Amino acid sequence: MSDARTTAAGGMETSYGFKSVAAGEKQPLVNDVFHKVANRYDLMNDLMSGGLHRLWKDALVAWLNPPKRPGWKVLDVAGGTGDVAFRILEASGRQAHATVLDINGSMLSVGRDRAEKNGLAPHVDFVEANAEELPFPDNTFDAYTIAFGIRNVPRIEVALAEAFRVLKVGGRLLCLEFSAVDMPLLDKAYEAWSFKAIPGIGKMVTGDGEPYSYLVESIRKFPDQNNFAAMIARAGFERVAFRNYSGGIAALHSGWKL
Repeated sequence: MSDARTTAAGGMETSYGFKSVAAGEKQPLVNDVFHKVANRYDLMNDLMSGGLHRLWKDALVAWLNPPKRPGWKVLDVAGGTGDVAFRILEASGRQAHATVLDINGSMLSVGRDRAEKNGLAPHVDFVEANAEELPFPDNTFDAYTIAFGIRNVPRIEVALAEAFRVLKVGGRLLCLEFSAVDMPLLDKAYEAWSFKAIPGIGKMVTGDGEPYSYLVESIRKFPDQNNFAAMIARAGFERVAFRNYSGGIAALHSGWKL
């Protein structure tokens, strides 16, 4: 068991929180976590970010700046509930088309219901598939977004290579993820809140604290900002950059297929 961060050299593929698992074992365990939390997913993010995830997602959409024209296509990966995709659609004046891809059917079910309720169903598709093996041709999408999902993918480098493949030339990757806090005192306070409070609150709210323990541990294991930026560049992306939010509690990474 180790709480050391993984690096650009890898390690997340065998990391289930602080536990080490055999290759191939992580994905079923992660799937089980999200089946358990699907109906409380936004609440989970509220707990883990103090509600700030909503502002961070708005910042992602602002940096993406989707055009208000038909034919522009975005793939939102690990976004089953539609939270990011719906923001993008509204920012485009409902001109863009979104494809929401998630490996978890429970999460997608929540997203489909929300799309129907919000009148967005004509503008969005929902696809159950793996980020490591995208069921789309090369050069399909203008943008690829993923928010708080990449750390749950076992082979991150494979997912990034797939993102590069399905983007058009000139297309853009935006990845929002919990990251390494870079402010003294805040890092200690955030760590104490994460490990001591969140699993207990999760258990109180949902009756099961274990998924929240995994999610907190997975944040602590994820590569820091510079290491993750190096992974994005290694996948072929150019003009790689990141912005820290809330002292590095979250970071938004950007890369272009040029």
